[in-house]
Amino acid sequence: MFIATLIATEKLEKGELSSAQDRLNAAGCAVTGLSDVVDNRVADIFFSGSAKDARAALEGIKDFMDVAVQPLENRQKKLLISDMDSTMITVECIDELADYAGIKGQIAEITERAMQGELDFEEALRGRVALLKGLETSAIQKCLDERVTIMPGAEILVRTMRKFGAETILVSGGFTKFAKPVAEMIGFQSFHANILDEDNGQLNGGLVGEIVAAAAKKKLLESRAEAAGLALRDCLAVGDGANDIPMIETSGMGVAYHAKPKAALAADVAINSNDLTALLHMQGISSDQWVSD
Repeated sequence: MFIATLIATEKLEKGELSSAQDRLNAAGCAVTGLSDVVDNRVADIFFSGSAKDARAALEGIKDFMDVAVQPLENRQKKLLISDMDSTMITVECIDELADYAGIKGQIAEITERAMQGELDFEEALRGRVALLKGLETSAIQKCLDERVTIMPGAEILVRTMRKFGAETILVSGGFTKFAKPVAEMIGFQSFHANILDEDNGQLNGGLVGEIVAAAAKKKLLESRAEAAGLALRDCLAVGDGANDIPMIETSGMGVAYHAKPKAALAADVAINSNDLTALLHMQGISSDQWVSD
């Protein structure tokens, strides 16, 4: 048995719901039930058949709404692992930090290509960090204060999943100087990111230790799931870039959030219209159960 969750940005119209059911039935996905409409904009359609066929059938109704197709079993996840930049916060920290060195345009172009999967992530990261050599480390706090904004729905998502007993992990190809305060602000239980090297109050253009990139994100997901005694189907991973693809593909529910095309294609669900609370609706957690502070 499968569920197709329709999440409209404002109001889910009866015609849209009927159209979705018709599309599923026409694709050989027999509709067996329908939930009440929650918050005037969310509904579950229960069906049997093929999840792949259902996703293809519902592709055409995605304007101004998001659609999540998944098995009914293990719907509510017990581990959340999330990317940081452009997922839990609205910016790419390295791009904003580069602005304080006067080279944002140069850095941002490399970042975009790396996130699109056009460049090797580790090589691109080391190259960008090298360009920051000599920048005063005090710029990091300025950047945090002036540029970093939490993504809408991030705090509600993380705190609500914790309320229901899930482990929450922030993992970033960015830097611990940003990941630590961001994790604390949002409510993550742990964070993992790269360490900027510095000398005498300035960045020296290097990094300390192993690079947190695609393989490390996937490995962290697997190790934390194993340590918690969880199957990967119990885990939810969310990100937006090419370096998130392995953990998105490995988790039981991989979500691409306002993502680059390659990440969206790799994911089980692509959220393009709603904020991060859509990940709660996907799990059947309605707004009256959310933790908002």
